[in-house]
Amino acid sequence: MIVIVLPEIAEEDRLTERARRGDKQAMKQIYQAYFSPVYNFIRLRVDDAQQADDLASDVFVKLMIAFRNGKAPRKSLRGWLFQVARNVLYDTYGRGQSYTEEALEEWVPAAREDTDPEIQLLQAMDSQRVRQAMQRLTPDQQEVLVLRFAQALSLEETADITGKNINTVKSLQFRAVNALRQTLLGD
Repeated sequence: MIVIVLPEIAEEDRLTERARRGDKQAMKQIYQAYFSPVYNFIRLRVDDAQQADDLASDVFVKLMIAFRNGKAPRKSLRGWLFQVARNVLYDTYGRGQSYTEEALEEWVPAAREDTDPEIQLLQAMDSQRVRQAMQRLTPDQQEVLVLRFAQALSLEETADITGKNINTVKSLQFRAVNALRQTLLGD
């Protein structure tokens, strides 16, 4: 399963400030900390590992250019990186691209004891039916469900990655879960 693990926000802020002042070691640390999460985010949408690597590299080239031109992110490095990653994906594949079949096959969390009723519902359903139901969701809904449940990211992290506000993420999650519930339970 592809997993996105993000560094702590406080550390991110310190690195960003150092990189903004031209500290090459900070830029190297940013690359080391974020390349894998950005690559994995792209890989969820791109079947070809080499293509995903190339696209992730493009994101960091854009970051270096932004730092050099004084246009580096001021608020959220992670939000900036993932927004650029989304834009690179959109430029390459278009806006309406859904998750890859492989990503959808892996998105359901492994069976475990969980008190979250949404996860319990999805775990109770046949995975093939879940994948088919997921394919009917919009790409934004797919993205929010994968990031929130398969990646176990918080609302804030999901909002940063998607470039949406928290209320929009909540709304997308709510609508997606309801659409899945209706499709899977036949309501």
